[in-house]
Amino acid sequence: MTGTYLSDGFATHKVEAMVKLLGLDPLDAEQWDFLQSETTQDLQAAPGSGKTTLIGLKLALMADAWTSVTSGICVLSHTNTAKNEIADRVASLAAGRNLLRYPHFIGTIQSFVHTFLALPAVRAKGVEVRSVDDAAFETAAIRLLQHPDYSTLRSYVERQRDGTGIVAGATFTYKYGELVVTSATREPRFGAESVSGKQLSSLKWTLARRGVFRYQDMYAIAQQYLTEHPGIVPAVSARFPFVLLDEMQDTSATQHELLDLVFASSPTVVQRVGDTNQGIYSDVGAADGAVAAFPLASALELPVSRRFGPQIAEVASRLAVRRPQQVHGAGPDGQVAVLLFDEATATDVVPTFERMAAATVPEDVLFRRPPRVLGARQGPGTSTAYPQSISCYVPGYTPPGRPTAHRALISAARTAGAQWRSGTNSHEAATELWNAVRASFTPLTGEGLPALGRLERSAATPGGRVRILLRELLVHGTTFDEASWGMVTEQLNVQMSLLADRPLKAVGLEFTPAAEAPTAVGGVPRGPAPVPAVRAVPGTIQSAKGETHAATLILECLEKNGRKFDVTEALRMVAEESDPQRELKSVQAAVQLVFVGATRPTHLLVLAAHRDRSKRYAEVMINAGWDVRDLTEH
Repeated sequence: MTGTYLSDGFATHKVEAMVKLLGLDPLDAEQWDFLQSETTQDLQAAPGSGKTTLIGLKLALMADAWTSVTSGICVLSHTNTAKNEIADRVASLAAGRNLLRYPHFIGTIQSFVHTFLALPAVRAKGVEVRSVDDAAFETAAIRLLQHPDYSTLRSYVERQRDGTGIVAGATFTYKYGELVVTSATREPRFGAESVSGKQLSSLKWTLARRGVFRYQDMYAIAQQYLTEHPGIVPAVSARFPFVLLDEMQDTSATQHELLDLVFASSPTVVQRVGDTNQGIYSDVGAADGAVAAFPLASALELPVSRRFGPQIAEVASRLAVRRPQQVHGAGPDGQVAVLLFDEATATDVVPTFERMAAATVPEDVLFRRPPRVLGARQGPGTSTAYPQSISCYVPGYTPPGRPTAHRALISAARTAGAQWRSGTNSHEAATELWNAVRASFTPLTGEGLPALGRLERSAATPGGRVRILLRELLVHGTTFDEASWGMVTEQLNVQMSLLADRPLKAVGLEFTPAAEAPTAVGGVPRGPAPVPAVRAVPGTIQSAKGETHAATLILECLEKNGRKFDVTEALRMVAEESDPQRELKSVQAAVQLVFVGATRPTHLLVLAAHRDRSKRYAEVMINAGWDVRDLTEH
């Protein structure tokens, strides 16, 4: 990075001045080590260790010292939420705002691949990209399957159980120097040279020429582009002499391989930050790839969590399955509890937790960090095992993200607006509302509408104007009258048509009066009085990743293989002090999710487990200072 920023950018006096300016706590030795590191480096950061704050501080210092006008800093993260959080932090300072424009880049790995590799490759072939979205591709692929040219493939698909997944998941993979059509969701039994195989390939390439792609396609196209144009690698590394990769544990094997192709053999300094014990999004094949490669043996470590105290930290340490880690709790003194239940008392678990939170956590903290109820599964499956999911504990719970075709949009707006106003998970509320809007506006021709993260942000674009309308729906979702609702939906009709650039059919936009006793988020009944501060909102552990709660309840659910229960396995590992590395892979995966949920709270962690399986561990838990309550005895 010679010549790109001032040599004293990380000098002690500058760091201390920036820490004071940002109002941060004094740095410890481990934070100083990472902050002043100017070489390729990994950082393994415990939950609540201030990772994002440290990243923001480092970027602020680099922005303040940056001198090059043609080379920039590249900051990549796994999700738009994480990317936006980093962008918001650097934008709080005048110097940091420079990182939001050329020559710098802050975005997701997906957007980086699109911007610098895949989209140039596609456009070089004269193709105009219309959509990069799995749902939009599925809609277009199933529609195209009805064409007579694909009759043999259609006949095969119709004979298979869930056979449409073969077509919906048709994906490009880069093999043997060319793009090969495979299926990401279900591998077909027919060969590539069979009639069905050739028709699947033809269907995929037809949609590609129309500019309709799946997310995974872009990585294969980028790999081919890099192979055919080797001069791209030095050009990209010259543009970005410094790369900071956040949430490294969630980087898939495909993403890891592609980033290695671009930066591994270049002089670019790559610093990777994450917590391998929270890696719940990596693909199946990543165990021997990206996940195994992070963190390197020489990695720096942030073992101190300021989110929670010693008792929750001890639980986290026992549940670290991917990499042994002793987490040190330097946050508030907290409490760990277990609720034992049976079929008759499962519905008492959430109300009991809410009362515990009200009695344990200061009221002002509950207002700032509302309690959450988390589970690995949302809805019941086909197994007879009990309990399976969140719905076993919360009768009437409707998993978010599944709006029905007949559900009125105003109902979705009221539900999302209530969640938005509670401040519990504004991103989830916005996503659910957008899913409802997409379900209300069905394209008559062409592919489906983009996901929320793909909407433009500029108010000069239809996507940006739709975002403005979405925010209005969220802010006023619970207060609309018939006149104001009519005005908003009229504008939405216009902007959605401009966004789609094709005819749309609108359904469910009519106004309906609010019920006298509305239902709270997650199906919990709400009376006419305001929702109390301790009302807990249900959701998946996956959706709560990165959040901080005053109190967190983790509901026991059936693990994905349908043989074991996640919380029971976590309690067993803690009680028996077993080696996580020796556990079955299925147990490790289940407990890893529990780890993510268990590291969210600041003051109260509650684990709910069926008494028939977990009563045997009660004595050990009590001796450890946990609050163990058997709901069947009260």
